[in-house]
Amino acid sequence: MSTLAIVVSLLLLMFLAYRGYTVLLLAPLMAALAVLLSGDVAVLLPIYTDTFMRALGNYVLAFFPVFLLGALFGQLMADSGAATAIAQWIERTLGPKHAILTVVLACSILTYGGVSLFVVAFAIYPIAKSLFQDADIPKRLVAPAIALGSFTFTMTAMPGTPAIQNAIPIKFYGTNTFAAPGLGLIGSAIIFALGMLWLRSRERAARARGEGYGIHADNLKAKGQVGEADMAGDARRTMPLLLALLPLVLVIGVNALFTYGIFPGMHWDFLAERFASMDASKQTGMWALIIALVVSCITLVLLGLGRWVNLQQTINKGVLGSMLPIFNTASEVGYGAVIASLAGFAIIRDAVLNVSSNPLISEAVAMNVLAGITGSSSGGLSIALQTLGADYLKMAVEAGISPDLLHRVAVMSAGVFDTLPHCGAIITLLSICGLTHRQSYLNIAMMTIVMPLIALTAVIALGTVFGSF
Repeated sequence: MSTLAIVVSLLLLMFLAYRGYTVLLLAPLMAALAVLLSGDVAVLLPIYTDTFMRALGNYVLAFFPVFLLGALFGQLMADSGAATAIAQWIERTLGPKHAILTVVLACSILTYGGVSLFVVAFAIYPIAKSLFQDADIPKRLVAPAIALGSFTFTMTAMPGTPAIQNAIPIKFYGTNTFAAPGLGLIGSAIIFALGMLWLRSRERAARARGEGYGIHADNLKAKGQVGEADMAGDARRTMPLLLALLPLVLVIGVNALFTYGIFPGMHWDFLAERFASMDASKQTGMWALIIALVVSCITLVLLGLGRWVNLQQTINKGVLGSMLPIFNTASEVGYGAVIASLAGFAIIRDAVLNVSSNPLISEAVAMNVLAGITGSSSGGLSIALQTLGADYLKMAVEAGISPDLLHRVAVMSAGVFDTLPHCGAIITLLSICGLTHRQSYLNIAMMTIVMPLIALTAVIALGTVFGSF
């Protein structure tokens, strides 16, 4: 009965999330439903106040700095004009004949540099729309192109990416954001190459049918309307390219410097007196990422001096923009903790752990299932690692598998079935582009599910044969 209760609550969570209800409310309600259906009515309130809220609070405690700094950095990149300057440079370099490649590269550079995928979608869409119109490529391919550059390899596979997904396994496996760099680069190349081949084939097929950009209600701004947004746009055009690229380089460079250069040579014995329970070796990966984001944010503020339309508003918007994502994910983690406390979860856990004797395959299945159910790569990854991370680490140690390889497989797995139709990021992207699931979802799924699944399979196969590299 407890297992059935878990399945019912998961299905309802997925369905209602697809219908647009906020996870902030859904997660505790569906957790309570699972508890009630399991027959544990007497402990419903203790489970909520202790199990659910404790897991939510621990997640916020662990990852709030990355969410906060990441959102702030993305907003500073957008409002300083750096994001637009980079996109326009790629557009000028490649030209309208390579509209799809331009959009994918622009999104990839920005997201790998730490800009939030939502900020990237808003910043790149107007440029993508103009490029696709000039090249007469169907507008329905705009969203898949943005998705390939923003939601795939730069989020989960590229070594050093500051995406929250790449930071989550650090505290469970004692790794860093550069885990298994060679395998990450191979996975990235597979996703990028296959994604571009697919999009170009769809472009050629559309031309053969005589299908062009199409007629769409793009809600263009009436001429003559000048406001703060327009002035901000004028300011963005003044950001020189080298200055625009500098913060992105710093995010990766400073992260790598502390990860491989400074922290490995430090002795952390002095922490023992005040932080007796802390394992510094498992924290340095997170510390390096935080330092890199802080340095890059300060750099952006200084680079934009004299050009900011309203720096205070930009900072406030960026900071407040981190609140909803982190609490959405933390609520899903709280839900996962409640589910893991139910008797029926033991059956599900054992089934997942026994899918394969290879810990990498078992881990990939668990991450995919939970990311698909929650519609969130970070949410599914967090739930899976909270409940199964210790088991996978133990299995890996016994099998002689590097924690770095576990890290990379976990993150790449969470970025496959997270983009099912009910995924909030997909719904937001389609809304930004003025498209529907019917128009674009099939091609989006090819970019965000099929290609990453092929890359994940290749990484697991290579990792099993050659180990982590």
